[in-house]
Amino acid sequence: MIGQIRGRVLLRTPPVLLVDVGGVGYEVQAPMTTFFATQGQADVVLSTHLVVREDAQLLYGFHEVRDRDLFRELIKVSGIGPRMALAVLSSMRFDEFRDCLAHDDVAALTRVPGIGKKTAERLLIEMRDRLSSMAQQSSVSMTSPMAATDNEPRAEAVAALEALGYKPAEASRLVGKAHRHDPQADAEMLIRLALQQTLPG
Repeated sequence: MIGQIRGRVLLRTPPVLLVDVGGVGYEVQAPMTTFFATQGQADVVLSTHLVVREDAQLLYGFHEVRDRDLFRELIKVSGIGPRMALAVLSSMRFDEFRDCLAHDDVAALTRVPGIGKKTAERLLIEMRDRLSSMAQQSSVSMTSPMAATDNEPRAEAVAALEALGYKPAEASRLVGKAHRHDPQADAEMLIRLALQQTLPG
């Protein structure tokens, strides 16, 4: 099992980071929270999880150990595969996910593309006990977040929504509206504002 990689980022195309480790380029699928946390950094350290299938070996990378651990617990839930688990981690931070469980917040979970009410309810039931034990562990942040430049937030936000499953036109529309609401917002805030527009009511 590959538990961690350290290397130079060659390419960022959400949700994939191409990381050069000793001359070997690893394609690492990562949530948008990891993209934001490592923005502007040439070298990164990622906690990883390797998924081996008959037709592929897929490596998933995370800025924080607890995000990797949460990913591992999510994919144990019936109906939740790696892609959907990545979407969950792209839509909310660890603490926000924990709050969803604590308050039975089905609505917040259903804003994640691909998660309907039944799946959200299943997550609430199956993840509550698992996350309570994880919450006792101290989180380890391996790198420091760096903000994107003023010219990048909207493009980063659109790319993030597309990685979550939104069509390009819809992603651009949502981000454009979010930017008009708060022209000074960074990419992460633009994504949050855009996702809020998709919530019912």
